[in-house]
Amino acid sequence: MEEMDYTIVLDTATIHKKVEELGKRISEDFSQKPPLVLGVLKGSVFFLADLMRAVDLPYTLDFIGVSSYKESTESSGKVEITFDLSSDFTGKHILIVEDIIDTGITLDYLTNHIRDRGAEDISVAVLLDKPSRRKTDVKIDYVCFEVEDAFYVGYGLDYQGRLRNLPYIARLNPA
Repeated sequence: MEEMDYTIVLDTATIHKKVEELGKRISEDFSQKPPLVLGVLKGSVFFLADLMRAVDLPYTLDFIGVSSYKESTESSGKVEITFDLSSDFTGKHILIVEDIIDTGITLDYLTNHIRDRGAEDISVAVLLDKPSRRKTDVKIDYVCFEVEDAFYVGYGLDYQGRLRNLPYIARLNPA
């Protein structure tokens, strides 16, 4: 297997501190309306697990798989549902938990999909926000870190299925 060249940009302690702060905010904001938390597979799993441990309120959990990257470092612009959910959204307060928002195309597709299925309201929590790449106007309610335009790995983020397990976030360096 080829060696990947990357530079650490967010260490484990920094990530955990920010995730704890976000969990407290979500607990306060949803105290009167426990959410159905929707984890976006596969990248959000690490962030989702830590964030939900930091949330002090009852919630339900489901997952959806969407992809617009395939095997590339660039979004294809075409969104595909790779794993659909089992929950009924009618009248529910949805909290989407995503690893990274780049162009916004996937999030726009996903929020419309959920809204069409009867959700009362939709909020979004994201680990990394890359606003310089935005191609569509999407609302993000909770952001851990705003990052520059680069490709990131670690803490759930991957490159061709690898490097998700890094305990920090790193920028993948071009070959």
